Amino acid sequence: MDTPLHWIAFNVLVLIAVALDLGVFHRKAHKIEVRETLIWSFAWIGLAVAFGLGILHFYGRQSSLEFFAGYVIEKAMSVDNLFVFLVVFRVFAVQEEFQQRVLGYGILGALVMRGAMIAAGAALISRFSWTMYVFGAFIVLVGVHMLIAREEISHPEENFLVRNIGRHLRLTKEYRGGKFFTRENGQLFATPLFLVLLVIEITDVTLAVDSIPAVFGITRDPFIVYTSNVFAILGLRALYFLLADLLERIKFLRVGLAVVLMFVGVKMIAEPWLPISVGVSLVAILGILAVAVVVSWIVRKNVSS
Repeated sequence: MDTPLHWIAFNVLVLIAVALDLGVFHRKAHKIEVRETLIWSFAWIGLAVAFGLGILHFYGRQSSLEFFAGYVIEKAMSVDNLFVFLVVFRVFAVQEEFQQRVLGYGILGALVMRGAMIAAGAALISRFSWTMYVFGAFIVLVGVHMLIAREEISHPEENFLVRNIGRHLRLTKEYRGGKFFTRENGQLFATPLFLVLLVIEITDVTLAVDSIPAVFGITRDPFIVYTSNVFAILGLRALYFLLADLLERIKFLRVGLAVVLMFVGVKMIAEPWLPISVGVSLVAILGILAVAVVVSWIVRKNVSS
């Protein structure tokens, strides 16, 4: 399945979809309404499901299950990422009508960076089999840290790279609408919106360090890892506007994600002695996330009553 033709065809289709999204359907900056968000969320999820069913038809049940399991993991981790994006937009006071532009171009950068990370991970695993144990131990530690560490308020403006880039970049003091760059007095200036875009990119790469090894815990096929990542990211912008107001209500989502990471990490380490099928893994992951959402809803209902 992992052939140059598959990679080229898939990336061409992705570029066409992103070009239509940014250049046609969302060319004009505007505030995203709930109806539009729902339509685009279901559209991207529908495309992912169709792709997974296509894999089922042409390459069989195992590859299809691996794709859907990877997609669910990445989608769940992306939901957690959305809270960080929400904080970034609040800290930098980005108007709602320009948030979609930042996320749109942020997705393009994320596709490139994640593709490079997946290629590097696949090369390591194919050359050094013990890398899987390292990845597994790392994911377990991340899950434990996520479970026991106190959730702190993020301060993206204090990031080392952000502070240094902002210090050495010609930057306008105020936003210039939806522009990332502007020309003033014959000189090219970056706008604060470009700085926000850099923060989004840095944040995504940082968070991908957790999620990509987790997907490798489900499948060794780099094409499946990449495509599941891409489909999860493509729907991220629409999902952000759909869930932005709901994220803080899912109180135990972080706990659920921590348990998912620990489950996948243990699966990677114990695989030679206790192999767990992809189907069982998918059911377990969905079950853990469902419990987290239901418990959050029950607790919130009891507190408010």
